[in-house]
This record gives sequence, structure tokens and C-alpha cells, in this order.
Amino acid sequence: DVPVVADNAMVVTAQHLATRVGVGVLKDGGNAVDAAVAVGYALAVVHPCCGNIGGGGFMVVHLAKTKEAPAKDMFLDFREKAPAAATPTLFQNEDGEVVEGLSTDSYRAVGVPGTVMGLETARKRLGTMSRKRLMTPAIHLAENGYTLQTGDINILNTRTQDFADQPNVADIFLKDGAPYAAGDTLKQPELATSLKAIARKGTDAFYKGHIADELVAASHAHDGILTRADLANYTAEWRAPIRCDYDGKTVVSAPPPSSGGTAICEILGMVDPLPLADWGYASAKTSHYLIEAERRTFADRNNYLGDPDFVDNPVDALLADTHLDKRRASIDAETATPSSEIQASLGPDEGTHTTHYSIVDSAGNA
Repeated sequence: DVPVVADNAMVVTAQHLATRVGVGVLKDGGNAVDAAVAVGYALAVVHPCCGNIGGGGFMVVHLAKTKEAPAKDMFLDFREKAPAAATPTLFQNEDGEVVEGLSTDSYRAVGVPGTVMGLETARKRLGTMSRKRLMTPAIHLAENGYTLQTGDINILNTRTQDFADQPNVADIFLKDGAPYAAGDTLKQPELATSLKAIARKGTDAFYKGHIADELVAASHAHDGILTRADLANYTAEWRAPIRCDYDGKTVVSAPPPSSGGTAICEILGMVDPLPLADWGYASAKTSHYLIEAERRTFADRNNYLGDPDFVDNPVDALLADTHLDKRRASIDAETATPSSEIQASLGPDEGTHTTHYSIVDSAGNA
């Protein structure tokens, strides 16, 4: 495929209709955060595997320099939070053994959703458009439906049996009990009703209204631990983003509880001194060193990074030159290191998809 190039602004998402929603907001004079909010709600409709109002997320924001203010980088954490009744033994039986499926496929695994609070928190502080304007496209797509393309069908078909196991879900994501086909129209009237309530009443509709009641009732009916207080007490947190330098440029990314930004900076720190340009893009040698850096970073990420409310994340130690030099020196130029042999490197030992979208507006906000 030929890359898409634009002179003034860009919206990149996992679903074409959500991308169009974001572009529409920018064309109407909205900024990058306005478009991000509209895209977030649109993806909840047209990319149901991964877009959501029942999950959570992170937002890294770059505000471009203006006459009134210098450039600024910000990070909003609206990750799901564990209910207050959660304990370290939540997914274990009386003998202390982990019960298979409890942490991945049960109501006990449900966190307090953060998406609605996060999108509204960002809109209120940094957006320029009304909540109603930004949510209208998503409501329209949910209520009137949208035409499913092959890519949509390929994703939906990975969960056919899961849909069939839940009658209320089957009513939406199966067509008379069978999978949808390309060209069919998917309507989600219940989701449209929820989105309309949020558009009218804001976060209260989700965290304190009938949606909250239904979430708690479903949790209690299936041995979950979610309460009204968990929802009412949810907050999205502004944190400082992580920053590092690579090849003369500054990288701004997500800090813990996301592990991605630290991992990116650790990988880049390992390969920055290497002559990748001389070796060539995607050459065997370049690929070898990138993969080896990624192996070592993943071992560190898996052992040391977690929720900053509970864990002291050693980000500075992981990105220190001495640590990066040591990690880089452990790479064998001729041989791939089996991942099983790579351990975390600061001391003793201690899911499958995320949707990302990126937006830059004409003023340089991202």
C-alpha cells in the first residue's frame, strides 16, 4: 500500500469510519484532543474488539507552542482500576491455587472502566468542542448501523463462540445465531442508548446513573465484586510523560502504569550508538540488534514495571547509560540469544491486543 501523506493534519486509527470521524472534527475546527475524543467513542462502535466505553486507556498529549504558552507534553492515565474489594488472593481457591479462567474470563476480572472519564477529562481541559458534537457521530453509527467490511468480519469471527455463549451479546454480534458477512449492517441500539445518556449527562450517566446500576447488578449476579462506590470514586490521573532522546530527537511517551514508553526508550537507548543507517533498514544485522534489544527490554519490563500507585518503578535505572551499555554489550553479533536465557537485569527475579490511534492537527498539537 502507498503511505498516506497530508500537509495540514492526520488521523490514524484501526477502522476507516473512526478515522473519518476524526478528520471531520478537524475540518470543523476542532483540535487534536477534540478529534481524539470523537475517535474514542467512534471506535467503541465500529471497532468493538478493542475500542470501548467499558475499558480504559492512556492519552499522550503534545501541545504545540503558541504566542501565549510554550510547548507542553502531558499524559492522562484512565486505565481500569481494581474494585476496592479486590485482594491478592482474588483468583485463587481455598488452597491458594490459581483458578484457571478467573483472571481472564470471569466477572471478578472486571476492572472499573476508565474510558468515559478519561475522554471527558481530556475534553474539558484541552478540547474546544461540546461533548454532544463529539459524540454525535458515534451515536449515529451505533443507532443507524454501519456496513461491515471484510476486515471487520475477520475480527468478529474470532469470537463467534464467545458471542454464542452469552445470549445478550449474541443478540448484537450474531445474525440469527450465525456470524455476520461482509456487506451486512451492524446496529447496536443498546450502545446508542448508553452513548446518548453520556452525551446528555456526562460522566455521571456512566458512573452514577442507570448504566452504573446495570454494571453493578450484572457483577453481583455473576459472583463479581464491583460496587456503586467503585464507579462513583473513579478518577482519571494526569501524570508526567516519559521522555528520552534518540538520534537527536526527543521521544515523548506513556509512563507507568503503561510499560510501553519505558520499553521504547530502553530499546532506543540500546541501539542509538549503533550505525543502523550504515547497516541498512531491515537488513539482517539491523534486525538482529533490534530484536536482541527488544528481548532484553521485555525481560526488564516484565519484572520491574507496574502500577505506580503500588510499585516503585525503576525507570531511571532502566534508562541509565550504564545499564543500557551493559545490556548492549551482552548482544552476540553473530548469534540470536534464546529468550528463555534472558533474565531481568537489575537484580533478583521477581493479553493480546491494544488499539492505538494517533492524531495531529494543523497547529501541531498531537
